[in-house]
Amino acid sequence: MAAGIRPGTRRPTGPETTGTSRPPLVRELLLVTVLFVVYKFGRQLANGHEDSAFRNADRVWDWERALHLPGESSVQQLLLHNDDLIRVANTFYATVHFPATIAFLIWLYVRRPAHYLWSRRVLALVTTAALALHILVPLAPPRMLAAAGLVDTAQVYGPSVYASTPDTDTMANQFAAMPSLHFGWALMVAIGLIAATRSRWRWLWLLHPLLTLLVIVGTANHYWLDAIVATALLGAALYFVPRPKLAQRSTVVRVQRAPSPRPAEPAVAPQTARAPESALTSGRTGASPEPEPQLAEALR
Repeated sequence: MAAGIRPGTRRPTGPETTGTSRPPLVRELLLVTVLFVVYKFGRQLANGHEDSAFRNADRVWDWERALHLPGESSVQQLLLHNDDLIRVANTFYATVHFPATIAFLIWLYVRRPAHYLWSRRVLALVTTAALALHILVPLAPPRMLAAAGLVDTAQVYGPSVYASTPDTDTMANQFAAMPSLHFGWALMVAIGLIAATRSRWRWLWLLHPLLTLLVIVGTANHYWLDAIVATALLGAALYFVPRPKLAQRSTVVRVQRAPSPRPAEPAVAPQTARAPESALTSGRTGASPEPEPQLAEALR
């Protein structure tokens, strides 16, 4: 048996990754920052296209009705039953999107470097494609569309991340509804955590994109089709970016013992034929054997 290895010993294999080394932190911070800045300023390029944005909104609304998708108002009415609930939904929309995605990337960077690289590449592809659509296809959200008859919950109940009028908003492009990166990123967070962990409860991460979907639709910030297009873009990115495999926590090293040699059996001396007991007795006592009966009779 090899020295130091015992049968059934668990040999640790390190972090649950495929062995990919952790990328330099400074480089990753720069990449993520540049991506965020390009996205934020790139969205501004679609500002000022109000006519196109509202024409596209009318088309999307008609397509949804042709596809018999449920009306966004059905979700909003559920939230409007309670003022506190709608404020929670507005707060979720305003505050969870970026922090949740950043926390997701940080955790992967520390614990699953290979999955971090995979997720970062997927998010970069999805964000780039979304930015191109925001510029090429400006779209007014349903809260601005008169035909939808929806309430701008952020403006009415607060809090809001948008200016009251789109043309004065210098922080965000309000005509970048399709695709919904709120939903696309939330779905990638769930998929990434499911792929990078083993817990039986990991599928509960799907509640994050589900809750995000209800919030973005119920607050009238996005159409159903915005989430559908985001899902299609994410699916394409996942197809082109190979997913790393999750390494085993530990490997059980089993060493089979060599059969021990059986001790040699002691040699047994061959048994000799036993002499007649009478001969042995006479030999022990030194007496001569008794004469035969016929010889004794003749001597008398």
